[in-house]
Amino acid sequence: MTKYDLRIAGMILALVVALGLALGYGVGLLTRGGPVPGQAPSGPAAFDPAGEVDGRGYNGTPIPGYRDVYINDYADLLDDPAETRIRDDLIELYDRTGVEMTVLTIDSMGTYGFDGTIESFATQLFNTWGIGNADRNDGVLVLVARYDRQMRIELGAGYGRARDGDMQRVIDNAFLPAFRRDAYQEGIETGVDATVFEIAGVYPGGYDDTTLERGWSVIWRVLEGFGSWLYALVAPPLGFAAFWLRRYFRNRPRACTQCGTMMIRAGEEADDEHLDGGQRLEEFLKSVDYDVWHCPGCGHMTINRYKGWFSGFSTCPECAYRTLETTSTVLQSATKTRTGRKRLDYDCRNCDYNDSEIRTIPKISDSSSSGSSRSSFGGGSSSGGGASGSW
Repeated sequence: MTKYDLRIAGMILALVVALGLALGYGVGLLTRGGPVPGQAPSGPAAFDPAGEVDGRGYNGTPIPGYRDVYINDYADLLDDPAETRIRDDLIELYDRTGVEMTVLTIDSMGTYGFDGTIESFATQLFNTWGIGNADRNDGVLVLVARYDRQMRIELGAGYGRARDGDMQRVIDNAFLPAFRRDAYQEGIETGVDATVFEIAGVYPGGYDDTTLERGWSVIWRVLEGFGSWLYALVAPPLGFAAFWLRRYFRNRPRACTQCGTMMIRAGEEADDEHLDGGQRLEEFLKSVDYDVWHCPGCGHMTINRYKGWFSGFSTCPECAYRTLETTSTVLQSATKTRTGRKRLDYDCRNCDYNDSEIRTIPKISDSSSSGSSRSSFGGGSSSGGGASGSW
């Protein structure tokens, strides 16, 4: 590429980066999380941590008990990996903010002999379990009644009714679209993430993000929310634009740097005469493509190198050609209790270079934060705040 090409490419790149930084930082500022609720006027509710499914509420209403303080999937809507992901996110929420949030799925309220509203059921269950800190009353309950086709986000009394609208938006935009397709696992995972964002101001895993990172996390999740059709709509023009820019800079006419005469590009067969063996092998492997330009005025020649976009070959440390092939062999699989091992073999297709190394495979992650040792709630209470939805 000439200096002019580099200057144009740099200007385009700088503009894209500047727009990206401004957009991400702006969204990050707008989505800063607020403080956790302050101390509520009401005190802690009566609280029985017994994990019996046939427990009773404070007025004798039959309600489910809990076996886990983070998730009780009594309706069997989640597979094991999804349940582990949600639990880890809620443990992280507790460890980073102190907020107790729990998810409960049931077949129906009638299973427990209850024939009232889901709002009344959720409030009684919330107060019987004692979700949240007893002083701040900052607990959150996500309740899904599958065959009633209803759900509820019940909030602790410390939030006040100002947050009810936020929870309604989460239900309408995150939970219900998937529930209407009977995609309960997808809806619960998406909805829990959105609820955590409304409560903590960040999505799970983003507590240490900068303002810019937080902003782009929000933008990316919004784009994901549009579904795969958006990628199908946006990807082709973006891919075409990238392809066009590369072709433009590669094929545009250029003047000789020695005499100013317009140069001529050699054809694919002709340019092989000016390439060495390693370069011709790179072209054969499609790891690199070369263009040869020559000046008819003074005979000056330039060779431009373009890396293949989807090549599996890397640069050889011995001959410096992009002809190094890497293969990986697992020697010992990792588990939750021990690391594993794998061997990487490097072989160059151009020279005699070959090498091997042993790498450690990390243990399969398992929750180890302080919140994972909790076995009961903190005695918080709800005054009926939150939001409901049906599908």
